[in-house]
Amino acid sequence: MTSSYSADQIQVLEGLEPVRKRPGMYIGSTGSRGLHHLVYEVVDNSIDEALAGYCTHIEVDINADGSVSVTDDGRGIPTDTHPTTGKSALETVMTVLHAGGKFGGGGYKVSGGLHGVGISVVNALSEWVEVKVWRENRVHTQRYERGIPVTELIPKPYKEARTGTSVSFMPDTQIFTTGIDFDYTTLSGRLRELAYLNAGVRITFTDNRPEQTRVETYHYEGGIQEYVAYMNREKEPLHQEIIYIQGERNSIQIEVALQWCVDTYSDNLLGFANNIRTIDGGTHLEGLKTVLTRTMNAIARKRNKLKENDANLGGENVREGLTGVISVKVPDPEFEGQTKTKLGNTEVRGIVDSLVGEVLTEYLEFRPQVADAILDKAIQAFKAAEAARRARELVRRKSVLESSPLPGKLADCSSRDPSESEIFIVEGDSAGGSAKQGRDRQFQAILPLRGKILNIEKTDDAKIYKNTEIQSLITALGLGIKGEDFDSTQLRYHRIVIMSVAGDEPTLVMHNSGHTEFVSIGKFIDDCVAGRRAADEYQVITFDPVTHATRFRPLKAVIRHGHQEPMYQLTTRYNRSVKVTSSHSVFVYEKGQVILKKGNEVQPGDLLVASRRLPRPQASLTRIDLLETFYRAELTKALNVKGEEVGRIARQRLLAKVTPAKSGSAPRVELDLEGWQRLMQLRQAAGLSHQQVAAAVGVKQPATIAHWERGINRPNLSHFLDYVEAIGGNEHIIYKTLPAQIGGRLTQDDTSQNAIEPEVSCDLPLDSFTAVELSQLGDDVQIIPQTHSEQAFGRYLSISQELMWFLGWYVARG
Repeated sequence: MTSSYSADQIQVLEGLEPVRKRPGMYIGSTGSRGLHHLVYEVVDNSIDEALAGYCTHIEVDINADGSVSVTDDGRGIPTDTHPTTGKSALETVMTVLHAGGKFGGGGYKVSGGLHGVGISVVNALSEWVEVKVWRENRVHTQRYERGIPVTELIPKPYKEARTGTSVSFMPDTQIFTTGIDFDYTTLSGRLRELAYLNAGVRITFTDNRPEQTRVETYHYEGGIQEYVAYMNREKEPLHQEIIYIQGERNSIQIEVALQWCVDTYSDNLLGFANNIRTIDGGTHLEGLKTVLTRTMNAIARKRNKLKENDANLGGENVREGLTGVISVKVPDPEFEGQTKTKLGNTEVRGIVDSLVGEVLTEYLEFRPQVADAILDKAIQAFKAAEAARRARELVRRKSVLESSPLPGKLADCSSRDPSESEIFIVEGDSAGGSAKQGRDRQFQAILPLRGKILNIEKTDDAKIYKNTEIQSLITALGLGIKGEDFDSTQLRYHRIVIMSVAGDEPTLVMHNSGHTEFVSIGKFIDDCVAGRRAADEYQVITFDPVTHATRFRPLKAVIRHGHQEPMYQLTTRYNRSVKVTSSHSVFVYEKGQVILKKGNEVQPGDLLVASRRLPRPQASLTRIDLLETFYRAELTKALNVKGEEVGRIARQRLLAKVTPAKSGSAPRVELDLEGWQRLMQLRQAAGLSHQQVAAAVGVKQPATIAHWERGINRPNLSHFLDYVEAIGGNEHIIYKTLPAQIGGRLTQDDTSQNAIEPEVSCDLPLDSFTAVELSQLGDDVQIIPQTHSEQAFGRYLSISQELMWFLGWYVARG
């Protein structure tokens, strides 16, 4: 490390004149990306001081007027006279391109951006720049306007023994014509990234603009290990400990952090060279990928995971689920392009390969359980990739052998010009029929699909390519299959339109249990998406125009998206109405036949077809569950529930309150695998990871949640109830408890006048029950009005002719 840092270390290569003429050559663009690049260049100077061991704190401020200030506690830019220019070193650095402490090799051992280039470019592209330098018990100030110094370097005595540099600048609106407003999120992301990459450096980011004043501090002693943990915060790690590799060879420093995850099926590898994000990769990432593949294959064969004749695992198989960061510090970096998005130093590849290979092999040999977990996932990925390859081959062969590659249900357009052609993807044949009638055949194509297709983000490739609807989409669009067969130039339609149905339109659905509901489509879909309902547990009312039969058909899935086309409300003479979009149709009776008409084609006088009676479920309801009805309607405040099952619930609550020290052992919940499967589906539908649920329940390890759901371990009652509440569960889950022995308190009935504590009761307020507790109550409980305890009634109300007559009269008359 070189401690000397003076004017002698500043080397001049060329002037500053080209910058304002061609700013894009130096900062990439004059849009938002280039604007934020100015801040990065100034901050990189401070980071260089940190890399040299002289800076620990960097402050970045967006000022009230929109300018930016960057202040550090480094050594301060030299202010003595430069031997070549005859100006101060500060003015030389600020006004001469390629003047900095990196070029001659004397100022810095390793640096990020090119120090002289960055700060001089910022000066050239700013309306004004003000610099303060604290050195040798003095504060030196100088102001520049559009790259030209307008004041002399002014030194003043400074009492404190402070060193450092502060650069304030206002971007020039003559250069950045699209605006000079800095985006807080963009800057905070880069500053957080720099703090991760430089362990121990503290970066304080302040936004002083009046409408959004806020302060954030980024400081990570764990460096890139914390970075990987941050990126995996919503994922389930395959192994808890992050693999960390650090070393230096030939003055090149290497840092690598790796962690595989269970619930991720792609890799997320970030590469950095001298703190610069290498978006386009480079030799450091090439070396890392190569050594990962070679090392994991070697260990797989050593541990007999791969047989002698088995093919090697591919790199993409080994990296499936991997989150990793590689950061290299290179004394003389070779970047491809001025924006430095790809590292070109060939020697880095070999150093990364050898260093990572040695450390990773040793790490996994001493941790066989981690090695096995990673290899099992990689082998599974390999098998899935092979199945997908075979499926793709099947699709290719099918396309070649068929005389007409286009799907039969596609109503194609006449035009062969993709730029003017558009395709409408509609839900079902009814919407497809009306859309075909109303389209312009010249440029509009119609492709009906059967409801919602597979969610490809959660499905392996083999199943994707076997799906009939996806095959139709692939063929109709003409893009081919992802990978080498994908060709964007073959897209047959440059506009793809997805049609849907109105959100507030009501419809009839029937639960698989036989319960029929009149629901709003929008709310029903929202409930399914949020996990409050399961779409595959419902059937929807349908009409067959051929047999004229009304029946329920299974609902496979739902999809929610916005629409911009007109809505039409069709009203009958009895003031009943239905809302449809112009792309959806209704059934109309015309000339002795039932036909489809689009919403915008229905005319006054048309006869809409509606069913006279609904299909009756095979198992008709014989009674109404008043307890569940009151609970769902939130009519619970004035009612109590009484019975032996209520006492059991009260005892369970008491068990949950008693600590293990008092009870001897906490009660455990025993639930069959089918019940856990339903709860796990609810959690997944709610978008909650094991880690999120563990935090909500209060257990340390996310793996504990996974063990519960697999039936490996039993949760205690308190944790189980917290789990159900966290996932929003309202299912009828039947479970057993393995109670603790806490004496006579469990058999105590506080309805007695001799009751000591009112905790265990057979008579409790209805609004004190959770949905899970309610589902555990039997048929013999009673509902008691709190103000009329003598008028108790049973849980169920039998369905009779008198009741139905009364309900019909009430509905009709209100």
